[in-house]
Amino acid sequence: MKVPGCPLCDGAGGALVFQGSAFRLIRADEAGFPAFYRLVWNEHVAEFSDLSRSQRAVCAEGLATVELALRSVLAPTKVNLAALGNLVPHLHWHLIARFADDSHFPSPVWAAPQRAALPERLAAIEAQLPALEALMLARLSALSEPPEPGARA
Repeated sequence: MKVPGCPLCDGAGGALVFQGSAFRLIRADEAGFPAFYRLVWNEHVAEFSDLSRSQRAVCAEGLATVELALRSVLAPTKVNLAALGNLVPHLHWHLIARFADDSHFPSPVWAAPQRAALPERLAAIEAQLPALEALMLARLSALSEPPEPGARA
């Protein structure tokens, strides 16, 4: 079900990396945080508990897959996961690769900056995004493919 006026029902919500039947992954346009992604549940629901048990498992597996890709390619200091939804009550998760030298670390990305962003550091992260997103796409696509005939579930 789509809800008119909901920005995550009306559009992708960012640069589309993956589109599946249950959720999509987008890269958000967040200044100073090039590796800021959102996993957006396609159906308009407000809370994780609105999902069925099997849908929650699909969502959790998608989150873990994205987090593992972020860790594998970027080796961040930490990956932040957040599902706030206060302004946009459509289930979505923020997945943000954080680095000890980013402008806000160790505070949340929504807090006041601790230091100036380093343009050369941001450029180095941005240069890795094509490889990161290719890996995310491959792994998320493999999750959503039906099993081969005769394969064990």
